[in-house]
Amino acid sequence: MTTGKGFGLLFEMGCGKTLTAISVAGILYRQGLIRRVLVVCPTSITAVWAKDIADFAAYPCQVAVLQGDKKKRLAALDELECTVVPALKWAVINYESTHRDGIFTALHDYAADLIICDESQRIANHAAAQSKALHKLGDQAKYKLILSGTPIKNKAIDIYSQFRFCDPRVFGTNFYAFRSKYCVLGGYQNHQIVAYRNLDELTRRMGSISVRATKAEALDLPDQIFEDRVVRLTAKERQIYDRVRRDSFAELDNGDRLTAATVLTKLLRLQQITGGFMQPDESDKPISTGTAKLDALADIVDDYVLQTGEKLVVFARFRTELDAICKLLEKRGLQYGLISGEVPQSERGGIVQDFQTNSETKVFVAQIATAGLGITLTAASLTVFYSMGYSYAEYEQATARTHRIGQQQKCTYIHLVAENTVDEQVMKALKAKEELAASIMDNWREVL
Repeated sequence: MTTGKGFGLLFEMGCGKTLTAISVAGILYRQGLIRRVLVVCPTSITAVWAKDIADFAAYPCQVAVLQGDKKKRLAALDELECTVVPALKWAVINYESTHRDGIFTALHDYAADLIICDESQRIANHAAAQSKALHKLGDQAKYKLILSGTPIKNKAIDIYSQFRFCDPRVFGTNFYAFRSKYCVLGGYQNHQIVAYRNLDELTRRMGSISVRATKAEALDLPDQIFEDRVVRLTAKERQIYDRVRRDSFAELDNGDRLTAATVLTKLLRLQQITGGFMQPDESDKPISTGTAKLDALADIVDDYVLQTGEKLVVFARFRTELDAICKLLEKRGLQYGLISGEVPQSERGGIVQDFQTNSETKVFVAQIATAGLGITLTAASLTVFYSMGYSYAEYEQATARTHRIGQQQKCTYIHLVAENTVDEQVMKALKAKEELAASIMDNWREVL
């Protein structure tokens, strides 16, 4: 890399993005080109970065994970800056905090020589506050790296903001000029991207400052097997689901304004029902609607875990589902690990380590939005998706938790899909490698 420029390590999950970035930083440090590094990453993997630097950096390092309230984050950064030991200084922080009052100024004053954006699709939205903050911080840094296995999270336009951070000279600093050059608009109020153009040029420009590595090219990993296991709702669940669906149609047909947020709210309620619960508007406490999916999971647990002694990973979207799954495991006397949004960052590493090394811990239960990044779960080869969100990037990240270096067995993924429900639409969208939210405005009747 040359001064003022950046580079993209667009490696699929498990291909060594983090190790490569640590090595690049070491080379620059040894050459006397950098003294400070800033790593920006999802909250769930801030501690993972600290551990990986300690494990793999073959050069002196001082690491500060900026977490807690603003006072604690600023104190950690101040302590790092006051360190006089000859070493490369690493500050690690989550994306959501970069633009916060006081913290952005401190990061700007820290003046990192190298900024690493891990899972850089988190700044795909050029208008988001964290994206704007990273653009400003990146503009003053000598070197920049973006790391992502899924840089195109939803649509090709996602790459603009990431490469704007990495090197503004590749696609310019005007998002609308970029969109005009590479996108064709249409659809709802002529604001939707309906097609792309000049893709050869776009690909060539991306490739000028990035490299792609896939598992098939870089690793000798076992095969992956995907299975949709159809779940038939109970009569009670079907009755509730159909009633809520009819009510949703009526509200959307009669509503003054149809928005993506409104449709997604209806989809959310329907998906909750397929998972066995419902959240009434007038109550904070969810109510049970049935156990069709839970019974299907119980069969898998009985056949796979109890009968064979193998380990299992279960991803679910909603906290109420996680609670039901944990109760199921407790009734069967199974030891398990759980990571959800409520589990403190400081405890998550130990939970993962226990699952990986403790033969008694048979099941790992995780909220897909919380534990789909940065952790290794190769002790298991079977993953069950109890429920899923609309993001393909989130789903692909979750599948990579078991299918990575260290895995010796074929990886199997079972999707529990409630028959004739929104679950089928979610799976359809994921298989098309797109986010359901991206296209609902034009076909919400089909989606619901």
